[in-house]
Amino acid sequence: MIQLHDKQFVPFISSEEINFALVNMAKQMDDDFFDEVPVFIGVLNGAFMVLSDLMKQYRGMCEVSFVKMASYEGTQSNNNVTELIGLNQDLSGRTVVVVEDIIDTGNTIEVLKEIFKNQNVKHFKIATLFFKPEAYKKDIKIDYIGIRIPNKFIVGYGLDYDGLGRNLQDVYQLAE
Repeated sequence: MIQLHDKQFVPFISSEEINFALVNMAKQMDDDFFDEVPVFIGVLNGAFMVLSDLMKQYRGMCEVSFVKMASYEGTQSNNNVTELIGLNQDLSGRTVVVVEDIIDTGNTIEVLKEIFKNQNVKHFKIATLFFKPEAYKKDIKIDYIGIRIPNKFIVGYGLDYDGLGRNLQDVYQLAE
């Protein structure tokens, strides 16, 4: 068990399970993008570890960039997604793969889809390491899913609780 601020968390997903999921996602992407150079866009802060390790497994040519979005306060989504740092490159006619650490409500993805639609991208794909199907409220297809999880609050591997826990190699869930 670990303590972050006022909350306790218990082990949930090992770094080995995470790596296995990322290897499988990269293989799918290798097959899908064998004849093009996609732009992988990580959503900060949470996706920095996911995108880094995913790119180590991806074998094709690609470009990498980041956007910074915010939608969480404490352990709850505030349902208000704010774009904090945007892209500075032309993506017209390009395949864009947005890489998330976790998708729960889908609010961030909805905002990103609208942003990239206005950029006239050729294909808009979504990849997430963790997916909470019980919490997902949108009608937007998620193309690459690493691990489906229950609707529990988790930390580690890029995910935080009020700034702490992002550096943990394993994932922990909030203790009941």
